[in-house]
Amino acid sequence: MPIKIPDTLPARETLLKEGVAVMRDSDAIRQDIRPLQIALLNLMPNKIRTETQIARLIGASPLQVELTLVRIGGHQPKNTSAEHLISFYQTWEEIRERKFDGFIVTGAPVEQLAFEDVTYWDELAQIFDWTRTNVHSPFYICWGAMAAAWHFHDLPKYQLGEKAFGVFRQRNLAPASPYLSGFSDDFLIPVSRWTEVHREDVLARPALDMLVDCEKTGPSLLQDAARRSLYMFNHVEYDSFSLKEEFERDRSQDIPIAVPHNYFPGDDPARPPLNRWRSHAHLLFGNWINQVYQSTPYALDEIGRSPTRAA
Repeated sequence: MPIKIPDTLPARETLLKEGVAVMRDSDAIRQDIRPLQIALLNLMPNKIRTETQIARLIGASPLQVELTLVRIGGHQPKNTSAEHLISFYQTWEEIRERKFDGFIVTGAPVEQLAFEDVTYWDELAQIFDWTRTNVHSPFYICWGAMAAAWHFHDLPKYQLGEKAFGVFRQRNLAPASPYLSGFSDDFLIPVSRWTEVHREDVLARPALDMLVDCEKTGPSLLQDAARRSLYMFNHVEYDSFSLKEEFERDRSQDIPIAVPHNYFPGDDPARPPLNRWRSHAHLLFGNWINQVYQSTPYALDEIGRSPTRAA
């Protein structure tokens, strides 16, 4: 089944050109099934770019998914027009009475700040707590994952001497996990961050399972099985040119930045990068959506109130 998004959302044309199945409102109404309700709390500055990346991965699922775009109410992004936000986004206050099968929280360019120094931390902490009762399965990405892991598990982050930047080989530590079904023993994922979490801190927290690790950049994917929560510390959702654009942006601003590791052929920024993580990005999101579908209550209002079906 295709993904259901607003007919005029800019991501729609991009997804259609890529062959992603997108459903119109009128078609969704005719289908006698309950679509999965998945919300995206988009903390990235370029909201259109990020919503397209996430919609691309969700839209590849064979299940019907309705995507709700959410933003922090007290924060005004600088790189997205007010018109776009008004047209397509709801604040958390506007959707807080709803229940969702899945809830995705993106990264944000605030990772070098202490969590409590982020201007919207208080609202974000409320949202994290709200997911305990209103969301069946949360999926946290990059800084969003570090923030949630700190909030729920006191898992600290550590400043890096230089940015972890490039495409790094990952180790599959849990091939029997349903979230890693079909994954290779090792695979590549884009990394772009100034902070990290440490293995010993993860291992000291029994509620967290380390599913994927990287020798060079540390833990990559954790799960809190009891809460059906995933913590992805890297940017598996990135498209082919995301790292290239970050590299060129930092250089234009005289920010010291190395050529992204293992990204450009021959480490030559003049050559087009090769996307070698696309298949595993689709696998991870597809596996997550499948697990959500198998375990979420049929009645949305039962989320957070009753035992769920076994996955």
